[in-house]
Amino acid sequence: MAIVFVLVALLVLAVIVTANWYVWRRLFRDTTRGPGPLRRAGAVLIAGGWVLAVAALVAERSGAPFWLQRTLAWPGFLWLALSMYLLLAVLAGELVRPLLGRFLRRRAGSRGEAPEPASPSRTERVAVPGGPAGTAAADPQAGPAPASGGPAEPPTATGPAPAAASGPSRRLFVSRVVAGTAAAAAVGTVGYGTYGVLRGPKVKRVTVPLAKLPRAAHGYRIAVVSDVHLGPVLGRGFAQKVVDTVNATQPDLIAVVGDLVDGSVKDLGPAAAPLAQLTARHGSYFVTGNHEYFSGAEQWVEEVRRLGLIPLENARREMPHFDLAGVNDVAGEDEGRGPDFARALGDRDTARACVLLAHQPVQIHDAVEHGVDLQLSGHTHGGQLWPGNLVASGANPTLAGLERYGDTQLYVSRGAGAWGPPTRVGAPSDVTVIELASKQA
Repeated sequence: MAIVFVLVALLVLAVIVTANWYVWRRLFRDTTRGPGPLRRAGAVLIAGGWVLAVAALVAERSGAPFWLQRTLAWPGFLWLALSMYLLLAVLAGELVRPLLGRFLRRRAGSRGEAPEPASPSRTERVAVPGGPAGTAAADPQAGPAPASGGPAEPPTATGPAPAAASGPSRRLFVSRVVAGTAAAAAVGTVGYGTYGVLRGPKVKRVTVPLAKLPRAAHGYRIAVVSDVHLGPVLGRGFAQKVVDTVNATQPDLIAVVGDLVDGSVKDLGPAAAPLAQLTARHGSYFVTGNHEYFSGAEQWVEEVRRLGLIPLENARREMPHFDLAGVNDVAGEDEGRGPDFARALGDRDTARACVLLAHQPVQIHDAVEHGVDLQLSGHTHGGQLWPGNLVASGANPTLAGLERYGDTQLYVSRGAGAWGPPTRVGAPSDVTVIELASKQA
């Protein structure tokens, strides 16, 4: 097993190194005339970015001093996003490169310009018929070849002088245009995606009909908050934006479905303090996500309780018109605190509608077995960074939105925050207001 892990790690490392060499080549080597400070600067930029990214991940996981985590997190995590989109943009540039080169050649031909040599920066050597291998072909402008053993004849003064280079070659020009466009596209994508996270989540409204819901509960509003990920990047100010957004919807109930934090209560207690302002007619409820178990789940359960939220640790509450249940995240199994559906749902009145809070969508299969009507989840971030949605879709039964599994419906929020890079591309953050609808209304 250890050998397999080492081999996989080496393969991943080789892929990362190769991809970054390719990015450096296209952005820096192919856009310069020769070795120089720009090529060295590019190598330092790429290598330094990865050093900061690895250091940020290690600092967060190892519980390094919080000031150090915050110092490393911004540049390190942003580099992870930027390097991915630089690679994608450079790969897309390979499709554009031959088209642009062909266009320039046609335009030069229409103007009567001489075609550019294939490799203008190198002296090509070709075999001369009848001569030794590797003999350079004679330059037609250099005058007649000397007799065997005789001195070389100087070039005639009357021949045309070689044209001085007035600008970059066509190939160099194409490389610079493609590289510049790729870099601008990557920076613009990451910049806009980061702005989308920092401005706070948007409100998404979804109506969910429940067959067992009585007429009196028609229009009941549940604000679903998931994946806030307070940590070294997203702090107290971001938490306040989330709280203000939720309160503005005037929900009947607030459901915080895990991954609230990335760090200890000691470091992030002040950042989470705005959660005490959450306001709903029937209260605010909380279930753990996998990241709580990386951050001290037991301490965070007590902290959110102190802030006024009600933790549902494999527990159920009877609301006026339906049952509200919550189960721990599957990551808690390593600590003996995993999900217990029988404890949360085993003795309930099945004639009443049941809404279950469970962080991960994969828990839907247990929810179906226990007759849950609606499961509210997060965890996926909707993929967060395209094309990460392709990977996330393969690991989760539902990536985002509302789907039905037998008699049970599953709603998955894309989440309010972001993990790692504070950036979202193709998966905007949200706070979802679920409006329950009675079929008897």
